[in-house]
Amino acid sequence: MRLERRTQPSRTALVLAPVGAVAFTLLVSALLVLWAGAPVGRTYGLLLSGGFGSIFALSETLTRAIPLILTGLSAAVAFRARLFNIGAEGQLYAGALAAVAIGGMHDGTGLEWPVAVLLPLMFLAAALAGALLLLGPALMKSRLGVDEVVTTLLLNFIVLLAVGALLDGPMKDPTAMGWPQSVALQSDLELSKLIPQTRVHSGLLGALVLAVGVWLLFKHTVLGFDIRALGANPRAAAFAGVPVTRTVVLTALLSGALAGLAGAVEVAGRTSYVTLDMSPGYGYTGIVIAMLAGLHPLGVVAAAVFVAGVLVGADSMSRAVGVPTYIADVIVAASLLSVLVAALFTQFRLRWSR
Repeated sequence: MRLERRTQPSRTALVLAPVGAVAFTLLVSALLVLWAGAPVGRTYGLLLSGGFGSIFALSETLTRAIPLILTGLSAAVAFRARLFNIGAEGQLYAGALAAVAIGGMHDGTGLEWPVAVLLPLMFLAAALAGALLLLGPALMKSRLGVDEVVTTLLLNFIVLLAVGALLDGPMKDPTAMGWPQSVALQSDLELSKLIPQTRVHSGLLGALVLAVGVWLLFKHTVLGFDIRALGANPRAAAFAGVPVTRTVVLTALLSGALAGLAGAVEVAGRTSYVTLDMSPGYGYTGIVIAMLAGLHPLGVVAAAVFVAGVLVGADSMSRAVGVPTYIADVIVAASLLSVLVAALFTQFRLRWSR
């Protein structure tokens, strides 16, 4: 048995691969639901209604999807250039801290600048923090051949330890009664709600604009062509005149900036301050979302809403039928594995030899 590369991958296969991967994931998860002693149909029905069955459920799903769209875009941009950024979690926290450093209530007042200045400066600082955090691994990859998977993954732990030190030290909120959290964001800098009496905020519109912007970048710009060429074949791209180092650096800056913005949007739209449990793994889940979307920026939006709906729906489903909420993590993890296998068979076919 051997793998043989297809001369021209089928467009139908490329479209159906993520759908088939999701279907296979739900089939595998159904076995776990049966093992837990719950009816599969009712469990999946409650999962669906818990994520999309009401205005409240849909608003919670969209709120959860906002940072996932941004981290999914971060992974999609980097992976398109074969820069395997596993550090979006750390970049998200770096962006959140940078946002609070600019817009926080330091000494009870904060920077006394106009909101029109502070708000864009806060998001710019968050994007810059995430971008610079990925710049080092990108340069080490292009100049020294250091594996960026290792460096970006380990940076996550370094950043989280640094966040813990800052939340117990210079950035600790003195009014939090000893709880390790940062100073709060100024109320004028918090994002407005899109639906009254829900948590979904205007960061959703910003995430959608960025998704369209990244799609246009890939489709209509020289940099987008360079990124796609580098991801398709680095040696051929270099031979054709694509500036490899510059493209890797620009890709890293864009990917890190998107992850950093995810942290700023979470702070400004949902939490108002930074805590160590602010992100339940948004950076890692963004990788799953990017793969489910086939690294397509617009597909990232749909994949993020799907994953967010599974995570939100699992809470209400668990209370009704007694299936642990960890089934949502199983669905997300199994989705990644099945998508990788499906993507493999869109590019290769099995050949049997005697």
